[in-house]
Amino acid sequence: MAGGLLPGLLFILHAAARLAAEQEVENLSGLSPNPEKDIFVVRENRTTCLMAEFAAKFIVPYDVWASNYVDLITEQADIPLSRGAEMKGKCGTNESELELSWLDQAYTLKLSFLKEGHNTSRGPEASWKLSRIQFTYDTSERTYFKDAVSPGKHTASSHRLSALVTPAGRSYECQAQQTISLVSSDHQKSVQLLLSEVRLQPFDIPADFVFSEEHKCPVDQREQLEETLPLILGLILGLVIVVTLGIYHIHHKLTASQVQIPRDRSQYKHMG
Repeated sequence: MAGGLLPGLLFILHAAARLAAEQEVENLSGLSPNPEKDIFVVRENRTTCLMAEFAAKFIVPYDVWASNYVDLITEQADIPLSRGAEMKGKCGTNESELELSWLDQAYTLKLSFLKEGHNTSRGPEASWKLSRIQFTYDTSERTYFKDAVSPGKHTASSHRLSALVTPAGRSYECQAQQTISLVSSDHQKSVQLLLSEVRLQPFDIPADFVFSEEHKCPVDQREQLEETLPLILGLILGLVIVVTLGIYHIHHKLTASQVQIPRDRSQYKHMG
Protein backbone atom coordinates (compact mmCIF):
# COMPACT_ATOMS: atom_id res chain seq x y z
CA MET A 1 0.00 0.00 0.00
CA ALA A 2 2.74 2.40 1.03
CA GLY A 3 4.69 1.46 -2.11
CA GLY A 4 1.72 2.48 -4.24
CA LEU A 5 1.21 5.80 -2.43
CA LEU A 6 4.82 6.94 -2.65
CA PRO A 7 5.03 7.34 -6.45
CA GLY A 8 1.70 9.18 -6.44
CA LEU A 9 2.87 11.49 -3.67
CA LEU A 10 6.13 12.20 -5.50
CA PHE A 11 4.19 13.01 -8.67
CA ILE A 12 1.94 15.44 -6.77
CA LEU A 13 4.93 17.12 -5.12
CA HIS A 14 6.71 17.42 -8.48
CA ALA A 15 3.63 18.92 -10.11
CA ALA A 16 3.18 21.33 -7.21
CA ALA A 17 6.84 22.40 -7.41
CA ARG A 18 6.54 22.96 -11.16
CA LEU A 19 3.34 24.97 -10.68
CA ALA A 20 5.03 27.09 -8.00
CA ALA A 21 7.92 27.74 -10.39
CA GLU A 22 5.52 28.85 -13.12
CA GLN A 23 3.86 31.27 -10.71
CA GLU A 24 7.09 32.98 -9.70
CA VAL A 25 6.21 36.15 -11.56
CA GLU A 26 6.51 39.88 -10.92
CA ASN A 27 4.65 42.84 -12.37
CA LEU A 28 7.13 45.74 -12.12
CA SER A 29 5.12 48.21 -14.20
CA GLY A 30 5.14 50.70 -11.34
CA LEU A 31 8.87 51.21 -11.96
CA SER A 32 8.27 52.54 -15.46
CA PRO A 33 8.19 56.34 -15.82
CA ASN A 34 5.82 55.88 -18.76
CA PRO A 35 2.29 55.13 -17.42
CA GLU A 36 1.47 53.27 -20.65
CA LYS A 37 4.49 50.97 -20.44
CA ASP A 38 4.42 47.69 -18.52
CA ILE A 39 7.25 45.57 -17.14
CA PHE A 40 6.89 41.83 -16.48
CA VAL A 41 9.38 39.31 -15.14
CA VAL A 42 9.13 35.52 -14.93
CA ARG A 43 11.51 33.67 -12.62
CA GLU A 44 12.13 29.96 -12.16
CA ASN A 45 14.43 28.45 -9.57
CA ARG A 46 15.12 32.00 -8.32
CA THR A 47 16.51 32.96 -11.71
CA THR A 48 15.03 35.36 -14.24
CA CYS A 49 14.06 33.44 -17.37
CA LEU A 50 11.78 35.91 -19.18
CA MET A 51 11.62 39.71 -19.16
CA ALA A 52 9.22 41.90 -21.09
CA GLU A 53 8.80 45.67 -21.29
CA PHE A 54 6.26 47.17 -23.68
CA ALA A 55 3.25 49.42 -24.16
CA ALA A 56 0.27 47.63 -25.71
CA LYS A 57 -3.16 48.59 -26.94
CA PHE A 58 -5.85 46.66 -28.79
CA ILE A 59 -8.22 48.13 -31.36
CA VAL A 60 -11.32 45.93 -31.40
CA PRO A 61 -14.27 46.41 -33.76
CA TYR A 62 -17.73 45.39 -32.51
CA ASP A 63 -21.35 45.72 -33.64
CA VAL A 64 -24.01 47.97 -32.16
CA TRP A 65 -27.55 48.74 -33.27
CA ALA A 66 -28.10 51.80 -35.42
CA SER A 67 -30.63 54.39 -34.28
CA ASN A 68 -33.39 52.60 -36.25
CA TYR A 69 -32.68 49.34 -34.35
CA VAL A 70 -32.71 47.52 -37.67
CA ASP A 71 -29.24 48.04 -39.09
CA LEU A 72 -25.92 47.18 -37.48
CA ILE A 73 -23.02 49.61 -37.39
CA THR A 74 -19.44 48.94 -36.33
CA GLU A 75 -17.88 50.77 -33.42
CA GLN A 76 -14.29 50.55 -32.20
CA ALA A 77 -12.99 49.85 -28.70
CA ASP A 78 -9.47 51.01 -27.77
CA ILE A 79 -8.32 48.71 -24.98
CA PRO A 80 -4.96 49.43 -23.30
CA LEU A 81 -3.07 46.82 -21.32
CA SER A 82 -3.72 47.63 -17.66
CA ARG A 83 -0.82 48.33 -15.31
CA GLY A 84 -2.45 46.16 -12.68
CA ALA A 85 -2.60 43.11 -14.92
CA GLU A 86 -2.35 39.71 -13.30
CA MET A 87 0.25 37.49 -14.88
CA LYS A 88 1.39 33.94 -15.34
CA GLY A 89 4.45 32.67 -17.10
CA LYS A 90 6.54 29.64 -17.85
CA CYS A 91 9.96 29.14 -19.35
CA GLY A 92 11.48 26.30 -21.28
CA THR A 93 14.57 25.56 -23.32
CA ASN A 94 12.80 26.19 -26.62
CA GLU A 95 9.32 27.42 -25.63
CA SER A 96 8.25 30.18 -23.24
CA GLU A 97 4.95 31.86 -22.47
CA LEU A 98 3.60 35.02 -20.86
CA GLU A 99 -0.08 35.37 -19.95
CA LEU A 100 -1.66 38.62 -18.75
CA SER A 101 -5.23 39.29 -17.63
CA TRP A 102 -7.01 42.41 -16.36
CA LEU A 103 -10.38 43.81 -15.33
CA ASP A 104 -11.45 40.58 -13.61
CA GLN A 105 -10.23 38.51 -16.55
CA ALA A 106 -12.49 40.30 -19.01
CA TYR A 107 -9.31 40.58 -21.09
CA THR A 108 -6.51 38.04 -21.40
CA LEU A 109 -3.38 38.25 -23.54
CA LYS A 110 -1.21 35.20 -24.10
CA LEU A 111 2.17 35.53 -25.85
CA SER A 112 4.02 32.37 -26.95
CA PHE A 113 7.71 32.35 -27.87
CA LEU A 114 9.69 29.75 -29.78
CA LYS A 115 13.43 29.22 -30.16
CA GLU A 116 14.59 27.25 -33.16
CA GLY A 117 17.73 26.50 -35.13
CA HIS A 118 18.23 26.79 -38.87
CA ASN A 119 21.01 26.43 -41.41
CA THR A 120 22.46 29.49 -43.14
CA SER A 121 25.36 30.18 -45.48
CA ARG A 122 27.41 30.90 -42.34
CA GLY A 123 26.46 27.56 -40.78
CA PRO A 124 23.91 26.56 -38.12
CA GLU A 125 22.31 29.49 -36.28
CA ALA A 126 19.56 29.82 -33.69
CA SER A 127 16.96 32.52 -33.20
CA TRP A 128 13.77 33.09 -31.24
CA LYS A 129 10.48 34.68 -32.25
CA LEU A 130 7.00 35.57 -31.08
CA SER A 131 5.16 32.58 -32.53
CA ARG A 132 1.58 33.02 -31.31
CA ILE A 133 -0.71 35.69 -29.86
CA GLN A 134 -4.09 34.98 -28.33
CA PHE A 135 -6.31 37.78 -27.03
CA THR A 136 -9.59 37.00 -25.28
CA TYR A 137 -12.05 39.84 -24.70
CA ASP A 138 -15.57 40.21 -23.33
CA THR A 139 -17.87 42.62 -25.15
CA SER A 140 -20.21 42.66 -22.16
CA GLU A 141 -17.52 44.53 -20.19
CA ARG A 142 -18.71 48.15 -19.99
CA THR A 143 -15.44 50.06 -19.63
CA TYR A 144 -14.59 49.85 -23.33
CA PHE A 145 -17.66 48.31 -24.97
CA LYS A 146 -20.91 50.29 -25.15
CA ASP A 147 -24.14 48.45 -25.97
CA ALA A 148 -22.53 45.67 -27.99
CA VAL A 149 -24.91 43.40 -29.91
CA SER A 150 -24.91 39.82 -28.56
CA PRO A 151 -22.31 40.58 -25.88
CA GLY A 152 -19.98 37.81 -24.79
CA LYS A 153 -16.45 36.45 -24.92
CA HIS A 154 -14.46 36.25 -28.14
CA THR A 155 -10.92 35.20 -28.98
CA ALA A 156 -8.62 36.89 -31.48
CA SER A 157 -5.58 34.90 -32.57
CA SER A 158 -2.59 35.20 -34.85
CA HIS A 159 -2.16 33.01 -37.91
CA ARG A 160 1.26 31.53 -38.66
CA LEU A 161 2.97 34.31 -36.77
CA SER A 162 6.70 34.92 -36.97
CA ALA A 163 7.31 38.29 -35.31
CA LEU A 164 10.14 39.95 -33.35
CA VAL A 165 12.67 37.51 -34.82
CA THR A 166 15.91 37.85 -32.84
CA PRO A 167 19.25 35.97 -32.77
CA ALA A 168 19.46 33.55 -29.85
CA GLY A 169 21.16 34.99 -26.78
CA ARG A 170 20.04 38.57 -27.50
CA SER A 171 17.08 40.72 -26.50
CA TYR A 172 14.67 42.38 -28.91
CA GLU A 173 14.27 46.16 -28.81
CA CYS A 174 11.92 48.39 -30.79
CA GLN A 175 10.84 51.87 -29.74
CA ALA A 176 8.73 52.41 -32.85
CA GLN A 177 5.10 51.34 -32.95
CA GLN A 178 4.34 47.99 -34.56
CA THR A 179 0.95 46.67 -35.60
CA ILE A 180 0.05 42.96 -35.53
CA SER A 181 -3.28 41.83 -36.97
CA LEU A 182 -5.34 39.14 -35.24
CA VAL A 183 -8.45 37.37 -36.49
CA SER A 184 -11.41 37.32 -34.08
CA SER A 185 -13.97 34.59 -33.51
CA ASP A 186 -16.53 37.43 -33.70
CA HIS A 187 -17.41 37.10 -37.40
CA GLN A 188 -13.73 37.04 -38.41
CA LYS A 189 -13.27 40.71 -37.51
CA SER A 190 -9.71 42.05 -37.60
CA VAL A 191 -8.31 43.04 -34.19
CA GLN A 192 -5.17 45.20 -34.17
CA LEU A 193 -2.47 44.89 -31.51
CA LEU A 194 -0.30 48.01 -31.26
CA LEU A 195 3.07 47.47 -29.59
CA SER A 196 5.66 50.15 -28.82
CA GLU A 197 8.69 50.74 -26.58
CA VAL A 198 9.38 47.01 -26.65
CA ARG A 199 12.33 45.36 -24.90
CA LEU A 200 11.86 41.62 -24.61
CA GLN A 201 13.83 38.45 -23.97
CA PRO A 202 12.17 35.06 -23.35
CA PHE A 203 15.35 32.90 -23.41
CA ASP A 204 19.00 32.87 -22.29
CA ILE A 205 18.92 35.80 -19.86
CA PRO A 206 22.47 36.25 -18.51
CA ALA A 207 21.62 37.49 -15.00
CA ASP A 208 18.68 38.54 -12.82
CA PHE A 209 16.81 41.50 -14.31
CA VAL A 210 19.55 42.04 -16.94
CA PHE A 211 18.83 42.00 -20.67
CA SER A 212 21.37 40.66 -23.14
CA GLU A 213 22.71 42.88 -25.91
CA GLU A 214 19.82 44.32 -27.88
CA HIS A 215 18.81 43.44 -31.43
CA LYS A 216 17.09 46.52 -32.84
CA CYS A 217 14.10 46.27 -35.15
CA PRO A 218 14.56 47.54 -38.75
CA VAL A 219 12.51 50.70 -38.10
CA ASP A 220 14.71 51.71 -35.15
CA GLN A 221 17.85 50.94 -37.19
CA ARG A 222 16.60 53.15 -40.01
CA GLU A 223 15.67 55.98 -37.64
CA GLN A 224 19.08 55.73 -35.97
CA LEU A 225 20.75 55.93 -39.39
CA GLU A 226 18.62 58.95 -40.31
CA GLU A 227 19.70 60.65 -37.08
CA THR A 228 23.41 59.93 -37.50
CA LEU A 229 23.67 60.39 -41.28
CA PRO A 230 23.58 64.24 -41.18
CA LEU A 231 26.32 64.18 -38.53
CA ILE A 232 28.47 61.82 -40.62
CA LEU A 233 27.95 63.92 -43.75
CA GLY A 234 28.80 67.09 -41.79
CA LEU A 235 32.03 65.53 -40.54
CA ILE A 236 32.97 64.39 -44.05
CA LEU A 237 32.22 67.85 -45.48
CA GLY A 238 34.29 69.49 -42.74
CA LEU A 239 37.17 67.11 -43.41
CA VAL A 240 37.01 67.85 -47.15
CA ILE A 241 37.10 71.61 -46.45
CA VAL A 242 40.08 71.25 -44.09
CA VAL A 243 42.00 69.08 -46.60
CA THR A 244 41.20 71.49 -49.45
CA LEU A 245 42.38 74.49 -47.45
CA GLY A 246 45.51 72.61 -46.44
CA ILE A 247 46.35 71.71 -50.03
CA TYR A 248 45.70 75.29 -51.14
CA HIS A 249 47.95 76.64 -48.37
CA ILE A 250 50.79 74.26 -49.25
CA HIS A 251 50.43 75.01 -52.95
CA HIS A 252 50.45 78.74 -52.26
CA LYS A 253 53.64 78.50 -50.19
CA LEU A 254 55.42 76.43 -52.83
CA THR A 255 54.53 78.75 -55.67
CA ALA A 256 55.44 81.83 -53.63
CA SER A 257 58.94 80.49 -52.88
CA GLN A 258 59.75 79.72 -56.53
CA VAL A 259 61.77 82.27 -58.62
CA GLN A 260 59.48 83.98 -61.06
CA ILE A 261 60.96 83.81 -64.60
CA PRO A 262 60.04 86.95 -66.51
CA ARG A 263 58.34 86.47 -69.81
CA ASP A 264 60.24 89.44 -71.32
CA ARG A 265 63.72 88.10 -72.27
CA SER A 266 65.17 91.64 -71.96
CA GLN A 267 64.76 91.33 -68.19
CA TYR A 268 67.10 88.31 -67.96
CA LYS A 269 70.15 90.59 -67.62
CA HIS A 270 68.77 92.00 -64.38
CA MET A 271 68.52 88.53 -62.79
CA GLY A 272 71.22 87.04 -60.64
